[in-house]
Amino acid sequence: MIFRLNKELIFPDPALAEDDGLLAIGGDLKQERLLLAYRNGIFPWPTEGQPLLWFSPHERFVLFPEKLNVSGSMRKVIRQGQFEITQNKAFEEVIAACAWVKRAGQRGTWITRAMQKAYIDLHKSGHAISVEAWKNGILVGGIYGVVCGKIFCGESMFSKTSNASKAAIIYLIQHNTFELIDCQVHTKHLESLGAEMISQERYLNLLAASGRG
Repeated sequence: MIFRLNKELIFPDPALAEDDGLLAIGGDLKQERLLLAYRNGIFPWPTEGQPLLWFSPHERFVLFPEKLNVSGSMRKVIRQGQFEITQNKAFEEVIAACAWVKRAGQRGTWITRAMQKAYIDLHKSGHAISVEAWKNGILVGGIYGVVCGKIFCGESMFSKTSNASKAAIIYLIQHNTFELIDCQVHTKHLESLGAEMISQERYLNLLAASGRG
């Protein structure tokens, strides 16, 4: 059953999500609703001009920092300083790049202008962060997401050159104290770094234990 949201700040039990993870439709991207969603293991996935869709997958793709797999070639990239890595230096540029950098097999973007504004507002209030990868002073990769207690809920990343986004993710993990990186959905890129599937129940238990922010 798919729930329809109204102005009331409430979400249904994530366990009631459809097989594809779709839980609810409607609502808005106000900061209070977004934070409530993330604190309950739910995230939005909008389409321009369509009602908001809210998801809570029955399996969650996550990366435990202690299981981070840094290949020999990536160690070399980091050791050689091929990228300058910063945190929270260019949040707006990162989210804009995530929206417009083309990806194989993907048409359009879910990072609408409304989404960009909503997450920029989250960043300004201290609830969202970015990590940037620079080369010769040019932004070539990055990642942004929502901080929920000791869990980083990754929203999107981009890379204009090989290994840039990987370098950003590795920095994010090694220079913060997150206990879990929520990658939301499976990608081979993140699997190569050690990400794995866990049950929704386990994820929600970890989220509750993290303090939720």
